[in-house]
Amino acid sequence: MADAFRRAESGTQLLARLEGRSSLKNLEPYLFAEEGSPVHGDVIEFHGPEGTGKTEMLYHLIARCIIPKSGGGLDVEVMFIDTDYHFDMLRLVAILENRLAQRTEEMIKQCLGRLFLVNCNTSTQLLLTLYSLENMFCTHPSLCLLILDSISAFYWIDRSNGGESLNLQEMNLKKCAYFLEKLVREHHLALFATTQTLMQKSTNSAESFFPLKLQHETDTDYRPYLCKSWQQMVTHRIFFSKQCNSGNSKGFTVISCHLKRNHVVKRSFSVADCGVQF
Repeated sequence: MADAFRRAESGTQLLARLEGRSSLKNLEPYLFAEEGSPVHGDVIEFHGPEGTGKTEMLYHLIARCIIPKSGGGLDVEVMFIDTDYHFDMLRLVAILENRLAQRTEEMIKQCLGRLFLVNCNTSTQLLLTLYSLENMFCTHPSLCLLILDSISAFYWIDRSNGGESLNLQEMNLKKCAYFLEKLVREHHLALFATTQTLMQKSTNSAESFFPLKLQHETDTDYRPYLCKSWQQMVTHRIFFSKQCNSGNSKGFTVISCHLKRNHVVKRSFSVADCGVQF
């Protein structure tokens, strides 16, 4: 259906649709190592163990997107694919209520109308979902942000189902990565995806992701384990951790890396009723 839709589009219509994607450069400047990020085509990976603020940061980004411009938001649509079944709509509504000057039920509904939520419980279902969503991106020019929480959800299941063959273990994820890259490139999207810390840290595992001058400041428990197709398409990797030396149980740290330009920045944030605060 999506192929038929594209064939029916004129060149002018295609250009108008792609140019209609709003800029996301003001999404959250404190989260990125470089000014002006993210841009269309960026693939941002949130990496860290459970309880380090990744999902709260996603709520923060969603709220920034779906709140209207008059309320300080970006007024754009978001597609959220939930594979971990961690998405808490009541938490998002609470954040919106704390941020909106006009906290009416109608305003909350208008904001939530810009959010599309999909659940997937297998990597096969995720792949089929991505195929089915292409037409939606064609017909929604204000749909700028795709979030996948998480892309590592089916890692162990796929490893078990693939037996001794690495190709079979990674087959579905490779196809998902290929199609995600295609969606991001052809429809001028930004993609945020989370990954869990599943592997133990190996010696110097993070060295290739940090400039030498900042390696002494990092303590990232990172070891790549997803397929190379995914690793190669990531443009930014953001490491999440809890601040152990802080008396604040809701204090967190992010180390944000622009992988293509080798830029790194370290930030702290906390989580309050109104969401993430830098």
